Amino acid sequence: MLTTVDSPEIYARCSAGFAERVHTVDGRWDAPSPLPGWDVRALVNHLVNEERWTSPLLGGATIEEVGSRFDGDLLGTEPVAALDEAAACALAAVRTEGAVEGSVHLSFGDHPAREYVLQLSADHLVHTWDLAHALGADERLDADVVDAVLDWFGSTEDLYREMGVIGPRVEVPAGAGAQAVLLGRFGRTP
Repeated sequence: MLTTVDSPEIYARCSAGFAERVHTVDGRWDAPSPLPGWDVRALVNHLVNEERWTSPLLGGATIEEVGSRFDGDLLGTEPVAALDEAAACALAAVRTEGAVEGSVHLSFGDHPAREYVLQLSADHLVHTWDLAHALGADERLDADVVDAVLDWFGSTEDLYREMGVIGPRVEVPAGAGAQAVLLGRFGRTP
C-alpha cells in the first residue's frame, strides 16, 4: 500500500497515467472536457504548465522569480512532445535526492515539498479521469494511487474548496468504490 511518504512514486504513477491518455488523443484536441470551458488541449496545457513549474519550485524558486514564463500556450504544434518533455523534467525534479524533504514557496504561502508533490499528484490523477472521459477512453485509475490520494485528500478537501479550486462535492452511492468517492470529492460525477 502506498502512503504519503511515497509521494515521488505516487507522482510518477499519476504523471504516467496522464501521459498515457495524452498519447491517445489522436487529433481530438478540441473535444470538450468535463471542465466547463476547457477542451482537451486546454486540459493538457494546464498540466504542462504545472509540470513546468515543478522544477523551479522544488529548486527553491518563488512565484515571483518564476514570473510569467509559463503563461499561455505551452503545447505549440507538437502537444504530445511538449507534454512528454515537461513530464520528464518534472519527474526528474520530484525524484531528485531530498526534493520532497524541503519547502516550496507557493502562491498561498510556504508548504512542505511533499505536500506540493501530493497536490500535483492529485491534480494529475483527477485530470487523467477528465481526459479519459473527454476521449471516451478507459476511465479506470490506478487503484493504489487512488487510495493514497484519497487518504491524503481527507484533510485537504475543505481547503481546496475554500480556495475555489474544486467544485461542490458530488455524493456517490454507498459502496461505489474509492475512485468514485475521490472523483465525487473533487466535484466530478463519476
